[in-house]
Amino acid sequence: MPALAFSVDAAMAALSPPSGYFTAPEVFSGVPQSTNTVVSDAHWTADHSNALYKIDGWGAPYFSVNSSGNVTVRPHGERTMDHQEIDLLKVVKKASDSKSTGGLDLQLPIIVRFPDVLKNRLESLQSAFNFAVKSQGYGSHYQGVYPVKCNQDRFLVEDIVRFGSSFRFGLEAGSKPELLLAMSSLCKGSSESLLICNGFKDSEYISLALIARKLSLNTVIVLEQEEELDSVIDISVKLGVRPVIGVRAKLRTKHSGHFGSTSGEKGKFGLTTTQIVRVVKKLYQCGMLDCFQLLHFHIGSQIPSTSLLADGVGEAAQIYCELVRLGAAMKVIDIGGGLGIDYDGSKSTNSDVSVGYTLDEYATAVVQAVKFVCDRNSVNHPVICSESGRALVSHHSVLIFEAVSSSKYTVPTMSSFDIHNFIDQLPEDAHSDYNSLSESAIRGDYESCLAYADQLKQKCVEKFKDGSLDIEQLAATDGLCDLVAKEIGVSNPVTTYHVNLSVFTSVPDFWGIEQVFPILPIHRLDERPTKRGVLSDLTCDSDGKIDKFIGGESSLPLHELEGENSKYYLGMFLGGAYQEALGGLHNLFGGPSVVRVSQSDGPFGFAVTRAVPGPSCSDVLRSMQHEPEIMFQTLKHRIEEFVQDEGQMGGAMISAGIAQSFNNMPYLTVGSSCCLTAANGNNGNQHYYSSDEDFTAGTDAVAGEDEPWSYVCA
Repeated sequence: MPALAFSVDAAMAALSPPSGYFTAPEVFSGVPQSTNTVVSDAHWTADHSNALYKIDGWGAPYFSVNSSGNVTVRPHGERTMDHQEIDLLKVVKKASDSKSTGGLDLQLPIIVRFPDVLKNRLESLQSAFNFAVKSQGYGSHYQGVYPVKCNQDRFLVEDIVRFGSSFRFGLEAGSKPELLLAMSSLCKGSSESLLICNGFKDSEYISLALIARKLSLNTVIVLEQEEELDSVIDISVKLGVRPVIGVRAKLRTKHSGHFGSTSGEKGKFGLTTTQIVRVVKKLYQCGMLDCFQLLHFHIGSQIPSTSLLADGVGEAAQIYCELVRLGAAMKVIDIGGGLGIDYDGSKSTNSDVSVGYTLDEYATAVVQAVKFVCDRNSVNHPVICSESGRALVSHHSVLIFEAVSSSKYTVPTMSSFDIHNFIDQLPEDAHSDYNSLSESAIRGDYESCLAYADQLKQKCVEKFKDGSLDIEQLAATDGLCDLVAKEIGVSNPVTTYHVNLSVFTSVPDFWGIEQVFPILPIHRLDERPTKRGVLSDLTCDSDGKIDKFIGGESSLPLHELEGENSKYYLGMFLGGAYQEALGGLHNLFGGPSVVRVSQSDGPFGFAVTRAVPGPSCSDVLRSMQHEPEIMFQTLKHRIEEFVQDEGQMGGAMISAGIAQSFNNMPYLTVGSSCCLTAANGNNGNQHYYSSDEDFTAGTDAVAGEDEPWSYVCA
């Protein structure tokens, strides 16, 4: 082997770049800092974390950080007084602590719903349109509907109907089950609230919608396809119900972002102008043109700017005026969804995760556009309806989950002896690559260093594949190349945090469309985060990770995990729309536990008004057509056949443990003993016995609506 031109120690020393060669890594973006110094651990405050995670940008006026370093919820938005703020960590502790310590003993992950936030969002939307109507001298009013597809949770829908009853807020359905729940819910709402029936329709759907009208619900059947009109006419005659009909128009105005695929002439839904004219003629021929009363359109979700919004609304308003001219008894223009929220706090008009307007600016743009076109055509101003789901419900819930461990690859150390030994065992044709690597290090040519290290690694991998290099030699090669990268300063500093969560179940939009959500620790925000991490979930899937965050970041500032008995809670915010409805059962991980929390009187007080544990292993197995009761009996018979009642791990205890496993949630039970081995560590003082009752003993809900737990925090 040719001798090296320099000592190994000198080569490794040469790999350390001279001072100033590489720029220091940026401090986490958003952290206030002086021109010369980074904020030290001792001087870090909650305000620094507030800036670091851009909470004021995406979270105001509903989320903040208190002096203890915990995320707080401001349930009434801007009207929230200081003593009404809810400490999110205290909510989580109340929900997850054992019943013996005053908690609810719910397992994480957990969704925390805040109906007060929902009420404030609803009132804010209505107020924005009321102000726009009054300030613009508009001749009609705003009357919104909630599209239940965003989140069909029973209590959320009932809240919206109750909170919105005084201003005639209604519901929108896009399927038969959604129509049934909307019909039932609106029986307790205002008689003037709209029930908008969208989506593809068969005769049963149309019959249900007409029956709803027979039940004095203010139902409008919106035609998504021209063919639906024949069914509406025929069934309405048979049922003796005069329908109210709308059409969804395909506009030329197109939203260019990801969410704009449903807009434009080639969009999935709606009728062209040619089809709309044919609908008018057919209704006229049937003597039903007076039934045509609503025009609907949808530019797309997350409309980024008011200029695009005004363009689309103006086009639709012109179609509305033409329908009036053709004799339709038009009353309502339904501008659909599209009212966006600012997921990253950037206030950008060129992003799928941000919007460049406020609620007031959105409402004003809509009212101005409709008024301008109607005035130009001497048409009475219509009722303005919107289907703003994302903007209504995104803020009202927070997903809380726990980081249970973290891992980071540690570059091995190599002594001079190790490196000499490595060189001696290198294949002959790999020596030139190593020599080139060494010479590059001496010259300070670090880019060539990395290139030769990679070349050396690839050559050794090929040797390993053909059997001429053993695994110890390959490991030594990997270690040396990693050491080179570390010394040069290009090794990956990111830590993987393993979280007790399924991305596919709880954050499906991240997996499906790479939608980013604000994620941050809900506590320890008065401490400086010293790590950057990505989140890896529990599923056996390489896609089960979160490695994209707001601000275009590929990692998240996080704290060091403190120890086995310390909890580290993370929160995902603005996920109240779509995530629960779209979540799947990958690896049979079901949905999270859910608590409903309202602000109560008293300093920093809140009341848990409902608490529901997440689906058990039995629940998710049943969803895939398995029969847990039969499964348990099969296992129980197997235990009786193969397990002798010897010692503490007898058959009865194993049966009881398996029964408990069926009733537990699929997620990790962090910090607790396994139900199958719990008796082994108690010196025989506790025993488990199995019966059929053990298997079926499950709880559907910890508390009902009429059984609140008031929790006043001192």
